[in-house]
Amino acid sequence: MLLAVITISDRCSQGLMADTAGPAVAALLLQNFPNADLRTALVADDEDAIVSLLNQIVHEGARLILTAGGTGLGPRDRTPEATRRVIDREAPGLAEAMRSKGALQNQFSWLSRGVAGLKGPTLIVNLPGSKRGAEESLISILPLLKHGVEVAAGGQTHP
Repeated sequence: MLLAVITISDRCSQGLMADTAGPAVAALLLQNFPNADLRTALVADDEDAIVSLLNQIVHEGARLILTAGGTGLGPRDRTPEATRRVIDREAPGLAEAMRSKGALQNQFSWLSRGVAGLKGPTLIVNLPGSKRGAEESLISILPLLKHGVEVAAGGQTHP
């Protein structure tokens, strides 16, 4: 099963800052999907470039794509808009769960604009760009992701 982690950051893509969120997310994914084929990528905060990369990875057959970054209130934070241009259907409960659980530790979680949804059988989820925020958000929805990926691929029915 192909999984992908995309870090979305101007500073990381320009080599001005080290990407810590993407590798942390990738490590958590491999712990929870040990037999997965994992692809990682880094792209600037450019809406069209994000759309293009998401569509490319969907076309390659990824079952789950996690993005890290570009979900805040900054003027170049366009990951949710790019994701909405790609997905066919939203899965709002995932983003709501991340914000709700995250707010128990950090009130600024409510400022995240991340979305989640499906492009065919591919589940796409936006995580925050900080290492801590990305890890905590992913941990909060990991059990849901495992089931969601299976159901989206048609391999399991609801209990």
